Amino acid sequence: MILPKRLFLFVFFFWSSFFAVSQSKSECTLFDEATLLKHVKSLSSDAFEGRRTGTDGAKKARKYIVNQFHTLKVKPLEKSFYQPFSFVNKREFYEGINVLGQVKGSKYPKKYIIISAHYDHEGVKNGIIYNGADDNASGISALFAFAEYFRSNPPEHSVILAAFDGEELGLQGSKHYVKNPIISSSDIVVNLNMDMISRSKKKELYVVGTSENKTLKKLITDSKHSCKINLVRGHDGYDDLDNWTYSSDHANFHKKGIPFLYFGVEDHKDYHEPTDDFENIHPEFYTEAVKTIISVFEKIDSSTNL
Repeated sequence: MILPKRLFLFVFFFWSSFFAVSQSKSECTLFDEATLLKHVKSLSSDAFEGRRTGTDGAKKARKYIVNQFHTLKVKPLEKSFYQPFSFVNKREFYEGINVLGQVKGSKYPKKYIIISAHYDHEGVKNGIIYNGADDNASGISALFAFAEYFRSNPPEHSVILAAFDGEELGLQGSKHYVKNPIISSSDIVVNLNMDMISRSKKKELYVVGTSENKTLKKLITDSKHSCKINLVRGHDGYDDLDNWTYSSDHANFHKKGIPFLYFGVEDHKDYHEPTDDFENIHPEFYTEAVKTIISVFEKIDSSTNL
């Protein structure tokens, strides 16, 4: 059938507009993926000297984090982004500093979700720099992706973006925060902790903590969070895998009775080795892992059952 000219033009422009809108929606991104990778590359470069607590490299990392928070309109949790603390580990005295930012919630401003990652690593050993790309420049860069995401998608709950120091020396930064809470523990809904999320040959991102909380388990299992990688529940002490319940900063929240989800990958050959470099992460897996964690956050943020 041959359409009249006017009708043909109408149909043509209608479908052209439809496909243009559809295309623009599909091109919408939660965050800039190239910038995400750039942050990992920068933070795990030799310039930061492995970011060991108390070193010039750690100081540079803190400044980098604060600069990104300023750029992304993240406000300090208190008057300053910094929460200093000190501790002794193996008879050595350390001074650490947590970096704490916040994004106010649109619906529940007095209830908080803490999204955390540690920025310290192993530093320099025998003249060799341990850059810690996966552990844990990947987690810190994901914090920036969350902050970027919040600019266009304001959270319903208030969010604390916590970059903890001293994790490699006994989870010291998160321990100090939990013992010296700026926000009452009763007002914290959940801790989402990210530590080593940028590489997996099996395309598996583990989530730990669902065995401790039925609501969080339901939120994880009732939704498909990614079609490209597998979000796997486990490593929580109820299977034959290593128990990660106390393996990173989420442990201190768990000890306080605060619900948590920990996102991480299986240990790899470069774990705590000087070869944990940017060149060895898996960019496609990493960007999808961050999107997956954001998807989990969205389900939690919109839930009224927590």
